[in-house]
Amino acid sequence: MGWTESDIPDQTGRTAVVTGANGGLGFQTALALAGAGAHVVLAARDPARTADAETRIRERYPSASLEVVPLDLGDLSVVATAAQQILAGHERVDLLVNNAGVMAMPQRATVDGFEQQLGVDHLGHWALTAHLLPVLLRAASARVVTVTSTARFMGWPLNPADPHMQRKYRAWGAYARAKWANYHFGLGLQQQFSKAGAPASSLIAHPGLSNTDLQSRAVREGGAGPAGVFFEVMTKRAGMTPLEGARPQLRAATDPQARGGELYAPRFGSNGPPERRPILRRFDLQKRIDALWRVSERETGIALTPSPN
Repeated sequence: MGWTESDIPDQTGRTAVVTGANGGLGFQTALALAGAGAHVVLAARDPARTADAETRIRERYPSASLEVVPLDLGDLSVVATAAQQILAGHERVDLLVNNAGVMAMPQRATVDGFEQQLGVDHLGHWALTAHLLPVLLRAASARVVTVTSTARFMGWPLNPADPHMQRKYRAWGAYARAKWANYHFGLGLQQQFSKAGAPASSLIAHPGLSNTDLQSRAVREGGAGPAGVFFEVMTKRAGMTPLEGARPQLRAATDPQARGGELYAPRFGSNGPPERRPILRRFDLQKRIDALWRVSERETGIALTPSPN
C-alpha cells in the first residue's frame, strides 16, 4: 500500500498555508491537513470555489480549523496583501505548500507583465514565500513544499536573457520552464535555509499523472494543442485520483523522516505510492539555481534571503 494520509502525524497546534486550496491537489492537501488537526489557511483566487471547498472540508471534519485568504499569484500586490493578512494573524507558520499553478496556457501576461505560467507558478510563490519568511522562521521546524512536475523535461530551464519567452513562445515549453523553476526554487531555498542556519527546510514534490482539472483547463483555454487533448484523455483513463496525486506533497510536508532538499514523487514516476526519489541533473544544478535567484529578484524586486541566526 505504501504511505497514505493516514500516516500523517498529529498536526494539532500547527498552522499550514496551502495555495490553490480550493480544488484538485490543493483541496486534498488542505483536507488531509485539516483532518490531522492543523489550522489550515486556504489561500486561493476564486471566492466561490474557495467557499465551497471550506464547506466540503467542514462537512468531512466539523471541528476543522480553517481560514480563507484571497490569493491571486498573478498579481504581486495581491500576494503582498495576502501575506500581510497571514502575518497579522499568526505568530508563526509551520507549513507552506506552494501548490497552485496553471499549465500550457496561451501566451498571456500577468498584472505585473510576467509570462503567465512563470508568473503564477513560480514568481507569485517566490514573493509569497519571501513575505512569509518571518513567520516561517519563528516556527520550531517549518517546512516549505513546492510542487514541480516531470513535465519539466518537456523543455528547458529559465533563460535569464528572455525569462518571459518574448522571442519564441511555446505553451508547453513555458510550462516546462515554470516547473523547472519550481524544482530549482525548492532546492535553492533549502540552500538558503542551510546557509542561514535557519530552523526550516524546503522540499519538492511532484504528483505524477493525476486526474484533476489542470489538464481539462489547459484544453479549454486553447493553449495545449493536441498534446493537451492526449494528456486529458490519458489522465481520465489512467491517472491517479486527486487524493493519490496529493500524497507526495503531503508526505514531504509531514513525514518526520523527510529532510530538506528531498524530492517526493510516485514510485513509478507517474503512478504509485509517494516515495523519496533521487535529485537528477546535478551537473548544472547550481548554475540553474543561481540564475533563478538573480532573475526572480530582478523581476519581482523582492529578495529572498533568510537572515542568519
